[in-house]
Amino acid sequence: MVFRFLLLSDEVEGFKREIQIDSDATFLDLHKEIIKSVGFKEGEMTSFFLCTDDWEKEQEITLVEMDTSSDEDSYIMEDSVLNDFLEDERQKLMYVFDYMTERAFFMELREIITGKHLDQPVCTKSEGVPPPQFVDFDEEAVVGTTLDVGESFYGDEGYDMDELDAEGFDGLGDAALPSDEEF
Repeated sequence: MVFRFLLLSDEVEGFKREIQIDSDATFLDLHKEIIKSVGFKEGEMTSFFLCTDDWEKEQEITLVEMDTSSDEDSYIMEDSVLNDFLEDERQKLMYVFDYMTERAFFMELREIITGKHLDQPVCTKSEGVPPPQFVDFDEEAVVGTTLDVGESFYGDEGYDMDELDAEGFDGLGDAALPSDEEF
């Protein structure tokens, strides 16, 4: 099987990536394709979060082993196979790429394609410029602009489930997920 993911940013209007990957691949394989598709520097701390339909974080899958309490399950990308965690189309995930500010890409498993396999993940659609990998607070101060770091800065506030349209995700503010026809 092949999973087709759609990635958005709530920071940049018009940014979209579609990634197709074999369901037997790991989250590390998906991470590497995301990094490649947006031109980010490798080696930075990142995590995937499986989310509820309301974008609430549930299970975390980290790039490296983290010290967690023994009563919590801990998963790392290299050992976590996609189809062990993902079963349904429309599953929501977050890919946190900047741990300092918890900035993330919002992801959705848009389609499960049966009867097809991929040797390597591939970015099949690329639109818009990704947000910067890191926010430079010093540079913002030098430029003389004020950076709003209120509760909506971190991205989670922009996704209200009532605004989501099941078919095309119309209404996600400035970063609405496109319908298949828009690609």
